[in-house]
Amino acid sequence: MAVMPVHIQKRLAWFLTLTMLALIGLVSRVAWIQFGEGKRLSARVQEQLQESRTMQSPRGTIYDRNGRELAVSSMTKSLYANPREVKEADSLANMLAPILGIDVAIIKNKLAAGNSFVWLKRTMEPDQAKAVSALIKEQQLTGLGFIEESKRYYPNDSLAAQVLGFVGTDDVGLEGIEMALDKTIKGRELKQVIDTDSYGTPIFKSIFSFIPEKQGRSVYLTIDSTIQYIVERALDSAVQKTGAKAATVIIMQPKTGEILAMASRPSYNPNQFGRYSTEEWKNRAVSIVYEPGSTFKPVIAAAALEEGKVRPDERFVDKGYVEVSGRRIQNWSGDSYGNISFIDIIKNSINTGFVEVGLRVGAAKLTNYVRTFGFGKATGIELPGEEEGLLFDPKEMRDSDTATMSIGQSIAVTPLQLTAAIAAIANDGVLLKPRIIKEYRHEDGTLAETFDPVVIRQAVSPATARTLTAMMEKVISEGGGTQAAIQGYRFAGKTGTAEKLSPDGHGYLAGHYISSFVGFGPVEDPQVVALIVLDDPDGIYYGGTIAAPVFKDIMIQVMRYLNIRPNDSNQLLPPVKAAAANPERQQAPPAYTAPPAQVPPGHVLTPVLVGKTIREAADILNGLGLTFVPVGTGTATKQSISPNTPVKPGTEIVVYFESANTL
Repeated sequence: MAVMPVHIQKRLAWFLTLTMLALIGLVSRVAWIQFGEGKRLSARVQEQLQESRTMQSPRGTIYDRNGRELAVSSMTKSLYANPREVKEADSLANMLAPILGIDVAIIKNKLAAGNSFVWLKRTMEPDQAKAVSALIKEQQLTGLGFIEESKRYYPNDSLAAQVLGFVGTDDVGLEGIEMALDKTIKGRELKQVIDTDSYGTPIFKSIFSFIPEKQGRSVYLTIDSTIQYIVERALDSAVQKTGAKAATVIIMQPKTGEILAMASRPSYNPNQFGRYSTEEWKNRAVSIVYEPGSTFKPVIAAAALEEGKVRPDERFVDKGYVEVSGRRIQNWSGDSYGNISFIDIIKNSINTGFVEVGLRVGAAKLTNYVRTFGFGKATGIELPGEEEGLLFDPKEMRDSDTATMSIGQSIAVTPLQLTAAIAAIANDGVLLKPRIIKEYRHEDGTLAETFDPVVIRQAVSPATARTLTAMMEKVISEGGGTQAAIQGYRFAGKTGTAEKLSPDGHGYLAGHYISSFVGFGPVEDPQVVALIVLDDPDGIYYGGTIAAPVFKDIMIQVMRYLNIRPNDSNQLLPPVKAAAANPERQQAPPAYTAPPAQVPPGHVLTPVLVGKTIREAADILNGLGLTFVPVGTGTATKQSISPNTPVKPGTEIVVYFESANTL
């Protein structure tokens, strides 16, 4: 047998030695990776294949005082893309653009991004998500997927829009109650670890396993959605008739400070807030200041009566104007009333008389009373953007400043401040803090926190408040506010007409006015205070002519709704019952009635209202001259009088609405 040469044996030995060393090194390295660096490297790989995202559980529901839904949240699909997996970006953008309502160029820019995850459309409507799903299946598209997110819905569209506000991307409240109570009603944020593939695309199972654990607190407002609807319908009619550029109405309970209705025009639909301007988002009840004009005079009268500077039956001589510090102040009508009482001065809103009593009280005391009634400081209501108003510094006031303040000029107030001040007169002189939050409730419906009336101070004595109330009642029964009178009810009020301030704060806009009316009642037991402000009406601009009728229109319906007995009747008005959030159908809907062969003269047929929205039902009934009383929100489910029943114009039709379950 041949012997291997020595030099080959040496080479083989070296080869085996090196191979053994390499194997030993490789085994050592594997062992080190496995046991020494294993945890660290495993965590690193896991980080590369997982992504942490913040998931938001639904916001708490916003209800009115009777449990009717005003703002609700539901889980909706959001569309994302992984640009690395998209095969034909241009083609995909062209297909998605009409479905998503997004410009093609915007989608292309998103798909051109270098990262592995981009949002294409957040919180889509169900029909959009369904259309995209069908497109993905039909075209076998890659790189697209859905994640469920919470979306805010406002079932009554524009009703109380400026009060409610709206919610933007990532569940952030941007206006109104949604903004003011964002931390309270916002759902719980949860860090959700999402598994991804090597391209960074989320794995569907991990996404859809997310279930919101806890939503935010629900809030019950003091707003009554039925009264809110009455107010908004009357406000829309007033704006249309007067051509006013803007308008505001506030209704408040004088004994509790609770806001029952608060509406502004122009308005918007919070479900589509992006289509509107910031001016339309603005809650004018708290975020504008204006010269109140004669609606401010009750505050001046209260100060003079409280200080004993005037008596109701005291006589004055009015010559139509008064000179103060070289400035001539005339009556609004330009007339001279001669020998008159202070009651007549209030009844006819005579400027010269108010200037005289204001000067009697003096700048310092008068300003102090004005502040005592809450002017010059924000009320503190639970709404964002509230202004404080503008008042004189009494140390710098001239007699002419005292005179102009006495007739509601040269100062600026918010509609809410004025409403609260007049409510104090209706409440025996007690000023209350305006409130729009009634209570908070937990997710299970149990009470979390409730709020009681907050007394600010006794602005004037009960005797002064009652004396002034009696004098203000004559404004409606005999004076400039007769168009606010309601048969069978005693109301007190005050008209107001003021020149509109220039936007730059210097002087007035010639030919531009703010018309207003403020009133409360019934006088014997005040239940509501209402302020109507019409900004820059076209044509007739006197508050007693165009704002007082709006007050009357609203109060007739509110008295009926609240079932308040008229003084000249021994019978209660037919009650209008408020519906709960999910009203039970305690009686079957009225059966369909075939139309009669001939409609009796002076009658109309009740229409079919089931399935209609509130606005659709209102338009139909108003067009027939019938009185519409809505109960609940959503879509009509029944009506108090069967369709095709002959009724006389003016007949009250109660329509019951229910919201569809969108969750």
